[in-house]
Amino acid sequence: MSDAQQLKADLIFNLEDKPSVGKAFFAALQHMMAIFIGIVTPAIVISGVLGFSTELSAYLVSMSLFVSGIATFIQCKTFGPVGSGLLSIQGTSFTFLSLCIGIGFAVKGAGGTENEMLAAIFGTCLIASPVEMIFSRFIPLLKKIITPLVSGIVVTLIGMSLIKVGLTDIGGGAWLLSNKPEFFASPQNLILAGIVLVTVIVFNRSQNKWLRMGAIVFGLVVGYVVAAFMGKVNFSTISSLKPIALPIPFRFGFSISWAHIIPMALLFLITTVESIGDLTATSMISGEPVEGDIYVKRISGGVLGDGINSAIAAIFNSFPNTTFSQNNGVIQMTGVASRYVGFWISGLLVIFGLFPIVGGLFSIIPNAVLGGATLIMFGTVAASGIRIIASSIIDRRGVIIMAISFGLGMGVVFVPEILQHFSPFMKSVFSSAITTGGLTAIFLNIVLPRGYKEHKVDEPMKDMV
Repeated sequence: MSDAQQLKADLIFNLEDKPSVGKAFFAALQHMMAIFIGIVTPAIVISGVLGFSTELSAYLVSMSLFVSGIATFIQCKTFGPVGSGLLSIQGTSFTFLSLCIGIGFAVKGAGGTENEMLAAIFGTCLIASPVEMIFSRFIPLLKKIITPLVSGIVVTLIGMSLIKVGLTDIGGGAWLLSNKPEFFASPQNLILAGIVLVTVIVFNRSQNKWLRMGAIVFGLVVGYVVAAFMGKVNFSTISSLKPIALPIPFRFGFSISWAHIIPMALLFLITTVESIGDLTATSMISGEPVEGDIYVKRISGGVLGDGINSAIAAIFNSFPNTTFSQNNGVIQMTGVASRYVGFWISGLLVIFGLFPIVGGLFSIIPNAVLGGATLIMFGTVAASGIRIIASSIIDRRGVIIMAISFGLGMGVVFVPEILQHFSPFMKSVFSSAITTGGLTAIFLNIVLPRGYKEHKVDEPMKDMV
């Protein structure tokens, strides 16, 4: 029996099977536990760093859930060439987090309002999203240019760039650091973050697979409860929230941060390659082919769906979406690969997204509690980038590409003055570690002669929280 046949034999429900209502609902809840925190965290982090109000933060969380539900339905159902037709769950991508914060700060620094910051973030995402749609038609060519070495370098830089955000939250948040630095990193904040960190580690190391799967959730819940007893959670701020969150297209207007178009396009390019890996893994553990016409059609449709879903996200006031790899673990654990379960997941996400109280409860999580969890999450992003790099045989050529890419990428962050003689536009473009390091890695991968072909391991291209 082949590996694919063995995987299919181990499944309780195959791709086209239709579980009963009770079994489908229960399987959907298990997937929700794996994805919920991942979906809402980017909106919470961006809101906190940019200083958005509780009401606005709650709305962004609601839209993250709503759009993820719509996007998941599109992927599982398929519409013409759009969608993979697999049990492929879509959620807000961590890949774009650092850049979205950068766009917000650029607008804020120019005197922009909250609405203008979000208009620029969503407008830039919308304009750049066709990059993924276009490259979905050229999957074989793309895999030759964006090798595991290149994508691994970019993903590692993303994680390393975000760690500062997580550590700032542990101390109490960016606002506290700027306005009341004497209270930053107080013993209370450090203890709260430590409690969350320890809780996540304890559950992550549990022998029980369900406890491991919900480690981040449990860590946040424990931290939330402790913070509430310490009087650090202000529930009164969510009492004025509206009962229903209406998904209004372009609610904050529309504008484009032209200086961030190139780095945004680069991230959509990297996301394309990551999605190929995730969709391949989903197909494999679902007992479906990982080569041939059916496989290529599903991968192309899935990547096209990713791009279109990110455009829909921008229109409905949310951040770019991508395929969540952690749900592959849920499929393996439950033995349920039916894409019809995805319809239940999408329905639950849409329902949660329509009620601002859900987003409100998450938006008032104290920074220290959130930081304790996101530090692990962002560190995991960096670690997954290292895993991707490790899927290639690293020779002298690979080492020099890594050295120069990491050196320049992190260098412009550590010493931003190195760009002081650049024009304002070029300074905005290359001030990002992701852009400078990523473009360097792509350029060197193209121009440096190869000693031998890189060996690629068949495994997911990213491993989020």
